[in-house]
Amino acid sequence: MDSVFSNVARAPEDPILGVTVAYNNDPSPVKINLGVGAYRTEEGKPLVLDVVRKAEQLLVNDPSRVKEYIPIVGIADFNKLSAKLILGADSPAITESRVATIQCLSGTGSLRVGAEFLKKHYHQSVIYIPKPTWGNHPKVFNLAGLSVEYFRYYDPATRGLDFKGLLEDLGAAPSGAIVLLHACAHNPTGVDPTSEQWEQIRQLMRSKSLLPFFDSAYQGFASGSLDTDAQSVRTFVADGGECLIAQSYAKNMGLYGERVGALSIVCKSADVASKHQLLPPF
Repeated sequence: MDSVFSNVARAPEDPILGVTVAYNNDPSPVKINLGVGAYRTEEGKPLVLDVVRKAEQLLVNDPSRVKEYIPIVGIADFNKLSAKLILGADSPAITESRVATIQCLSGTGSLRVGAEFLKKHYHQSVIYIPKPTWGNHPKVFNLAGLSVEYFRYYDPATRGLDFKGLLEDLGAAPSGAIVLLHACAHNPTGVDPTSEQWEQIRQLMRSKSLLPFFDSAYQGFASGSLDTDAQSVRTFVADGGECLIAQSYAKNMGLYGERVGALSIVCKSADVASKHQLLPPF
């Protein structure tokens, strides 16, 4: 008897994970895995940070921990600390209770939840993403029902930022469009705007009511400072406007397999933020 799923086509091999498969199958003693971007030891084993080992021991030895269901928006302390990490503990958005944060499945899950929330509740369904960008960005947003457009970002001739093209493309975007921004350590180019350029981007986007959606996957990696690498986000939050922030702890905490992430929505008022905290995102 044929399966009711016989018509499902075999999915194409993921090009990044395919590299890892080839690596595992290669008998060479001097091979290096250039697939998934993850820190390794000299032996090629996953690097686990000392602070992560200590945290794991604290959890194991804590007799008060139980396996109860967590709230629908996740662990409250985790959400609060995630918002403080990206926005700063003294951020007016936090002190004024204008931030709604939910726990998600790493950066990818945070992006997907944010995208579906915007599809359901936001008046625009087009999102502009940099060209180039992380390969999963267009897939995540398309599958959530958003229409993907691109803005110029990288200039191969200078191996730097195509700032003029970036401003022209965002300037031509329809009012209210969503714009994906890499908070720091742009993937895959590694090219980030300067502080002055970020300010120009902010002014342009606010003048056209473009909605910033930050992807923060490398906070602390670009400069070595958690605060410095969050300045792009904090520049936008400081003006009192709204934005979304998807955070991943896969890279900067080495928690690749734990799928730890958060989605924050910075709102204009505490009343609006409280609605986001009480309701499922979609």
